[in-house]
Amino acid sequence: MLLHSSTRRKGVTRALSIGVGVVAIALLATACSSGGSPGTSSSGDKNYKITFLPKNLGNAYFDTSDKGGAAAIKSFGGTYSEVGPATATADAQVSYINTLTQQGVGAIVLSANDPTALGSSLTQAKSAGVKIVTFDSDTDPKYRDVFVNQATAEGIAKVEVDSITKLIGDTGEIAILSAAANATNQNAWIDLMKKDLAANHPNVKLDAVVYGNDDDQTSFDKTAALLQTYPNLKGIVSPTTVGVAAAARYLSTSAFKGKVQLTGLGTPNQMRSYVKDGTVTGFALWNPEDLGYLAAFTAKALVDGTITGKTGDTFTAGKLGKFTVGDKATVLLGDPFVFNKDNIDKFNF
Repeated sequence: MLLHSSTRRKGVTRALSIGVGVVAIALLATACSSGGSPGTSSSGDKNYKITFLPKNLGNAYFDTSDKGGAAAIKSFGGTYSEVGPATATADAQVSYINTLTQQGVGAIVLSANDPTALGSSLTQAKSAGVKIVTFDSDTDPKYRDVFVNQATAEGIAKVEVDSITKLIGDTGEIAILSAAANATNQNAWIDLMKKDLAANHPNVKLDAVVYGNDDDQTSFDKTAALLQTYPNLKGIVSPTTVGVAAAARYLSTSAFKGKVQLTGLGTPNQMRSYVKDGTVTGFALWNPEDLGYLAAFTAKALVDGTITGKTGDTFTAGKLGKFTVGDKATVLLGDPFVFNKDNIDKFNF
């Protein structure tokens, strides 16, 4: 039977309307399933999109730690990325935290430039379901889930004081060349160093604490200024990888080489030549690659729900083995290691 043309048009219009409705419903369903939450990926799997946010980019220390993080994330099938400011300031880190929150990453692994200035942005990130792991430099504990500590503050302070007092014969004037004035980790170590010096080394005088802001040229200039201001200076402690290398660079070509002792926290690759030419006798550090590796696995454990940050929680960090969450939701990598001419060539980072 033939249909009238207007009847056919109505039938076609109705069919198109039904088709569009079906497509719209399908698209809506797809949108709902792909939105998800920061804790899950679009497929419903765990969200292993983990981004490292160091104090600043172009820093050899963080290049090494983030390399360890990348290796760990690759090993468990996650997605690694790294973002960060060119200069080590808290304000510069805030915008990255906000952007990562909007992108719905599973976790941010952060070395904080300030203990409190990042609080608002980190609180928003946590509210959105993003896991926050701090490493190297912590925030106030309420702003993160877990802090991965390279070594205890007490352990670092002790190895620094023991090293410099031994080098100067436990008598004389010393100075400290730090990073930024508000760096959480630096200030904790320095406070403990001052207490140790006062209690156990009465013949050692701390002349000054100066700040190189984790900038090579600034740290170099601060070293020169210290030596001009304090002509009787016998030793410098620089508990920052940028600072100790800059100080060594200055001393290595100055009349103070061999006369003013230098120690601190550095990496073998940046300090090797200064150890071999006699500018530096020894320095300490942990393995930053292992630190980044552990931080990445800590983020995974949080995303998995294996740990929550509660004291006594345990998890396995790949090749590094089993770790336990301690007080204030802290995971400890281990004790610092002292590098010298006898062992420095065994390490490459």
